Amino acid sequence: MKHIRNFVIIAHVDHGKSTLADRFLEVTGTVEKRKMKEQYLDQLELERERGITIKMAPVRMRYAYKTNNYILNLIDTPGHSDFSYEVSRALNAVEGAVLLVDATQGIQAQTLANHRFAKAAGLTIVGALNKVDFFKDNEGNIDLQNERLVRLREELANLIEVPVSEIHHISGKTGEGVKNLLEAVIDAVPPPKESTLDIGRALVFDSFYDDHKGVVASVRMFDGSVSGEGEIHLVFTNTTSRIKEIGHFTPQLVAMPADGTLTAGEIGYIATGIRDPEKIRIGDTVLVGKFIKDPESLALHGYKEPMSVVFVSFYPEEGEDYELLTKGLQKLKLNDSALHIEPDQNEVLGRGYKVGFLGRLHFEITAERLRREFNVPTVNTFPSVLYRVKTKKEWITIVKPEELPQEYEEIWEPIIKLDIILPNEYLSSVLALQRKFRFADIHTETLVDRVRLVTRMPLAELVSDFDDQIKSATKGMASFSYEFEEYAKADVARVDVLLSHELVPGLSRFLPKDAIEREARVMVDRLKTHLPRQQWNQPIQAEAEGKIVAREDIPAMRKDVTGYLYGGDRTRKMKLWKKQQRGKKKLAERAQVQIAPEVFKELLKR
Repeated sequence: MKHIRNFVIIAHVDHGKSTLADRFLEVTGTVEKRKMKEQYLDQLELERERGITIKMAPVRMRYAYKTNNYILNLIDTPGHSDFSYEVSRALNAVEGAVLLVDATQGIQAQTLANHRFAKAAGLTIVGALNKVDFFKDNEGNIDLQNERLVRLREELANLIEVPVSEIHHISGKTGEGVKNLLEAVIDAVPPPKESTLDIGRALVFDSFYDDHKGVVASVRMFDGSVSGEGEIHLVFTNTTSRIKEIGHFTPQLVAMPADGTLTAGEIGYIATGIRDPEKIRIGDTVLVGKFIKDPESLALHGYKEPMSVVFVSFYPEEGEDYELLTKGLQKLKLNDSALHIEPDQNEVLGRGYKVGFLGRLHFEITAERLRREFNVPTVNTFPSVLYRVKTKKEWITIVKPEELPQEYEEIWEPIIKLDIILPNEYLSSVLALQRKFRFADIHTETLVDRVRLVTRMPLAELVSDFDDQIKSATKGMASFSYEFEEYAKADVARVDVLLSHELVPGLSRFLPKDAIEREARVMVDRLKTHLPRQQWNQPIQAEAEGKIVAREDIPAMRKDVTGYLYGGDRTRKMKLWKKQQRGKKKLAERAQVQIAPEVFKELLKR
């Protein structure tokens, strides 16, 4: 156990985590150079396309150092704030972390957030500045006297609370300094603690489904051992199963012999043979054995249930794909426990699911994975958040505006603490967004060539178009992270869309009262553009608090019923026109409000 090191790489998005992991794989000889490819640990096609890590990726490496052979278990983690729960799970499975900072960008919002997570988990943190090859002098050596590099080293050292000399300088692209960093991890990060129990006990930090092996659990062994021939008991779901296989990540699954064991301190996988995804939860405790007295008392703690902040309803584009959507979401939830899934129904789109996400990117990635991995194109409703509503009798929670009771006293909305880091010259542009996004309690702090802005903002604003607006205001130079703070009384109202005086389900929204008229006008204009004309007049209205705040009309199609008449008294034409009007009136009375799914999809687009 003393020759085992378990650690993660944590950083802001696009600071070079996956590239550094590639160099570690090369330095340790885990992957042959001829088989090496960029972002080797990023297995999803989406990860390669977007250049970001979405799923954590464990790998077991071997390295000889100071006459000893070490087993190094590395977990590469995502950097985007939406996937911070992935990071928190990885931190509970290791003893150390490499905090990586892009030297050309400096400390960013998620750098600070990840540092807080790692410190709270009690990890040993090793600091490193990446992309230092941009700071070389004419002779090709790193210019350690460069003013920006000096200030950035000091800033990172102060954050980690270590001497400046312990901040490493590396280039994930060229491999410069990577070997020294890896050896520093071995020296600094402590080995796993000695086992305190005779019984095998492990933490499930990830899982996925295999058609042959069933649910495969990624585990960190904390006590005892587990073999490929034993039985396991899952504490939270009270499930017992016979093990089909155990092994390590290299990063491919490499099975151990039937008599092999995973021992305390190691990271590996257990093929459980379980076919029901609901039987395994991320954060569950695996106990080795079938008959264990009081298993709940042996459960490992430290995990928090992820709190969904964005809610979107998913419906299959084709109604017959409902079963495929069900299976796809179940399998995605298996290795993404942050998904919260409930059945849902829409009068236009049919059966679907209401799904809770950790953020807008989390939602977009899930929709794309459903389409690519499970061949299920979907239609999605407007993103919403969880509101608390005070009625005369009780407090209730709702997500969909249609769930708002007719009589209520107050609506409360979730408030987040927002941490933005941006170049100084864009501060005024961001402050100009204060009214639109309802910033409150703004505080600023000067960093190296940048400024840190901390404020409070309704979560609903974050899931609208905040990301796009902040990038536009700072030309893509700002970064931000956020965390839930509290619920506060909201000055919002429900806005409904009426077509021919009938409510259109699925298009209702909660909007700030000072933005209702503007947003309502946009919605009715879009409806008028996309809805086809009928034989009768179709009024389109937006209603809020019992008042019509916006209206457009789609005029009826007109047929010239008097075209065949030649001469004669005008009363002949009047009779035909009145007959036509009576017919249109009857059609309008009998007509049902119907919006084709194709039109609904267009309306839900941003």
